[in-house]
Amino acid sequence: MSGKLIMSDVQHIEQPFDYDVAIVGAGPVGLALAGWLARRSATSRLSIALIDARTPDAATADPRALALSHGSRVMLQELAFPGDATPIRHIHVSQRGHFGRTLIEHDEHELPELGYVVKYGSLVGALANAVKASKVDWLTNTSALAPLQDNDGVTLPLQSPEGERTIRVKVLVNAEGGLFQDQKNDERRSRDYGQTAIVGTVSVSDPRANRAWERFTAEGPIALLPCGGRRNADYSLVWCSSPEEAARRMALSEDAFLTELGDAFGTRIGQFTRIAGRTAFPLGLTALHTLIDRRTVAIGNAAQTLHPVAGQGLNLGLRDARALTDALSVDGTRPLALARFAQRRALDRRLTIGATDTLARLFTVDFPPLAAMRGLALTALEFLPPVKIALARQMMFGQRQ
Repeated sequence: MSGKLIMSDVQHIEQPFDYDVAIVGAGPVGLALAGWLARRSATSRLSIALIDARTPDAATADPRALALSHGSRVMLQELAFPGDATPIRHIHVSQRGHFGRTLIEHDEHELPELGYVVKYGSLVGALANAVKASKVDWLTNTSALAPLQDNDGVTLPLQSPEGERTIRVKVLVNAEGGLFQDQKNDERRSRDYGQTAIVGTVSVSDPRANRAWERFTAEGPIALLPCGGRRNADYSLVWCSSPEEAARRMALSEDAFLTELGDAFGTRIGQFTRIAGRTAFPLGLTALHTLIDRRTVAIGNAAQTLHPVAGQGLNLGLRDARALTDALSVDGTRPLALARFAQRRALDRRLTIGATDTLARLFTVDFPPLAAMRGLALTALEFLPPVKIALARQMMFGQRQ
């Protein structure tokens, strides 16, 4: 997209509406919202526009890995789900250099899987096919400019290769993606973790099928998510550390990088033999204080960006989209519908953002007494099944209201 949506006020615009709902951003969250609304449109009779600066095929080659909870799979299944998703049935959580670990197993929850690892391109491709088959007007190669808002609706200027035009909508949804450093402003709660994540796909010599790993170190967490490959030996890597260490590691040769990764993670899955697609980005928290501003709504990364620990960002965004679908389908495009949506999302956002923020900070303090307490907490979870199950189900399903 062309940048952030910046709202402006006007007195009143006498202009017919082109759409009931316009969604800016055709990533997974925007596509899911468009698809779910289209499926409900037979009864709700909503007209929908999806606006994105890219073409539908531009994202399908994106190899990035995404973590989806079982709850997200259940929501997406009625719309579309990629066939090449890798199931996660076991999650191993530990801290480097200290005692304490916990295991989360799918059969503890009577579920076939705890979650899934999907390629960004595969998920977007599956959702895009569902949207293309619907009555959504998909405006591709089209950038949304600064909207003009009044109490009745929003006038949205658009820029495309054919030139500029405006559309008038009853509800505007901002579902654009974005990174932490792009979204810091006064309207958001913000925290800079002083960390950078190195991501890529690594191969190992002794893989454990369908097992994900979260390894907390003094620098930050290391996450390894199974993503198939030859002999199911590939894992999606997220390695968090200080910006200086991340920059140094990004400059290392492949062999030197893999050696350092092995030293940090250990040998539970053998040796690291390859890395592909190595890149880095800064980590921080941003979260809007409110999801709505009269006729505009923010969901997904437009509403909050989270630390990747526990893999909650996309799942929280999908729950935003599903709750907004319910609100618009039942109550229409009235302000009451948007107010109910925001109220419904408040508890889930507060708990998920708070838990992610706490984990990101609590497990990165290199202080021996605190490390011992963290070890006790991880061990205690093994002896308190109700607590462990409650925490896991929050991460898989969120709070339903």
